[in-house]
Order: sequence, then C-alpha cells, then structure tokens
Amino acid sequence: MAIKKITRPKYELDTQPLIYSYPLSELEAWFEERGHKKFRAGQLWDWLYRKRVTSFREMSNLSKELIEQLEEYFVFPTLTEKVKQQSVDGTRKFLFELKDGLLIETVLMPQEYGLSICVTTQVGCNIGCTFCASGIIAKQRDLVAGEIVAQVLHVQRALDALGQGERVSHIVVMGIGEPFDNYDNVMKFLRVVNSDKGLGIGARHITVSTSGLAPKILEFADEGLQVNLALSLHAPDNDTRSRIMRINRQYPIEVVMAAIDEYIRKTNRRVTFEYIMLNEVNDSVEQAQQLAQLLKDKKKLSYVNLIPYNKVREHDQYERSTKERVVAFYDVLKKHHINCVVRKEFGHDIEAACGQLRSSQLKRERRKRSESNQ
Repeated sequence: MAIKKITRPKYELDTQPLIYSYPLSELEAWFEERGHKKFRAGQLWDWLYRKRVTSFREMSNLSKELIEQLEEYFVFPTLTEKVKQQSVDGTRKFLFELKDGLLIETVLMPQEYGLSICVTTQVGCNIGCTFCASGIIAKQRDLVAGEIVAQVLHVQRALDALGQGERVSHIVVMGIGEPFDNYDNVMKFLRVVNSDKGLGIGARHITVSTSGLAPKILEFADEGLQVNLALSLHAPDNDTRSRIMRINRQYPIEVVMAAIDEYIRKTNRRVTFEYIMLNEVNDSVEQAQQLAQLLKDKKKLSYVNLIPYNKVREHDQYERSTKERVVAFYDVLKKHHINCVVRKEFGHDIEAACGQLRSSQLKRERRKRSESNQ
C-alpha cells in the first residue's frame, strides 16, 4: 500500500505547518518516511488531544531526536484570547487573535444534552447575507484545519482549568464564514475532532452548516461521514432569498434543493433547515405554506429550526419577528407535519450575533488609532 504523504494547505501562517492540521493517517506517513514506527503518531496524538499539551518538549515518551524533528517541521497554532464574554445563560463567547493579527470568534453554548461549541472557518465572509454580522467585513482568508481545531482545544483547556470535568461534547460549524467555501480544511478538521484517537467527538454530535453551495453538498454526500448537515435556507422562494442572501443568485432554491435531495438519497440522513425569522420579510403565513410545500417530499428527513433574529446594528432594516408571527409560522409547519422547533436563544445579553464581537472590536481599534493620530 502506498504511503499517504502529508499535503500542505494552500495557506500556512509559517514556513512550518500547524501540527493540528493533519489527520492521523498523514502523520503516520510522516513518521514512517523518517524511519520511525507509525505507532509514534498515535503517541503524538495522545499528547495533543488527550493530555492537551502545548509543546513537543512535554512529550516525555518521545525521543529527543524525534522531538527535534517535530519542532523542526511543525508548529503549534497561535491563538490569543483577546476578549471573553459570558452571558447570564452560561454562553461564553471568545474573540481570538490569530498569528497574523486577524480576529475570529468561537462560542460555547450550554445545552440540555451537553456543551456545544460553534467554530469559525474563515476570517470574514463573502456569501453576502444582508442580515448577518459575519459578512460586514469581506473574507480575508480561509482558516487552515489546525486553526479550527485550535478553537476547540482552547475552549476545552479553559474548561479543564475549572476542574469540573466538563467536556465539549458537540460541535457546530456555523461561525464566521461559509464552511463549504473552505471545504478541504473543514474536512480535515472533521476527521481530527471525530477520530477516537483525537478529540473523540461523535460524528452525530457534529453539524456542518452551508448557505447552499450546491456542488459541495454533492461532494459532502460522498465523504462517508456521519456528520450532520444543515442548510441555511431563510426563505422559501427565490425572490426573497436572493434579496436577503446573495448566494441564491448563483445557486437558486431549485438547484440547492436538488443537491439536498441527492444528499438524502445517498446518505439517508436528516437535514436541518435553518430559518432566521425576520419581521415582515420571510415570516408570513403564506411563506410558511410555501416552505411546507418545498419540504413535503422529504418531511421524514427534514427538520426546520426557526431562529429568533439577533439585531445587528449595521443591518437596521431588519427586526426580529414578533412572537405572534413566529407562532403562526410554526403552526402552519406543524399542520403540514413538518418537524420544526423554535430555537433556544443563546447569549442575548452579549454581542450574540455571529461576527458581531469581532466587528465591534475592529471598530474600537480603529477608533483608538484615529484618536491617537489626532
């Protein structure tokens, strides 16, 4: 069997690749190419993901020669905690600075079933959703897999420090950016965190969200992963969806839904449809009926998540749907036997909207620079 060599991401922060960026099989190949037994890769992963050390020097069962080789080739990601906010509901929001000074967000949410972390996959976003704080600043670059993994590990270490034995049990890939626009790095991330020898987070406890990149939905269907898929739909018709989500002009609803149908056919897995409730924009009874019609042929494998809108200052044209409109919308879906729920809110008393904390921090920094130049 041919040895699978390590493939470098398209973008690296250093001349050395990040150690968290590589699935176990690629690290086994790296060890064998240098004359080491491949079980050493498993020992390395134990230090990285079970003991969660932050330097190769702490790996006491590896030889000095091997540690020097690892230090020569790999580096640990640099993730500096700039701001941490905590909500009254227990939600914790982290603002991280990367090696190159760019900022990303990560959110830890307490759920009835455990602790769920929402990770970021890009710095900024080019999808163009007019209600979202993530796209206020255009995409500056993709994150490499190791930078996405590092978010989970940083939060887990923060939990470890509390000494209460809490563990990140679920992952949602729904932070800043479009995950399928950074497809290869996201797939590597999934394989690292899902591996029993890595963080060991079950595939059915991981959800990846997309705004509707139809070709990547089809590709994802062939990955053989048991990871959950969510589609950010947010409107049942092309006119409304194109108005609030620019991506719909490239991949209209009929194209996206055809890809979803193929995904369901190949995987027989349920798809979650995310639907943010915007007052008098996409929340009418008529639109609820359109949504029910859109999902009628796949209702057994569909789940609609109705999301209360978190107001974004830069998008003041939108307001949160009233309780009455949400209830009426929900009732129509239930009448048509569509599985749905109104999502529990998280972090309503902090900068809850995805990308909002980063946007606020950048504004504060610009204001300080402006004041210092006066």
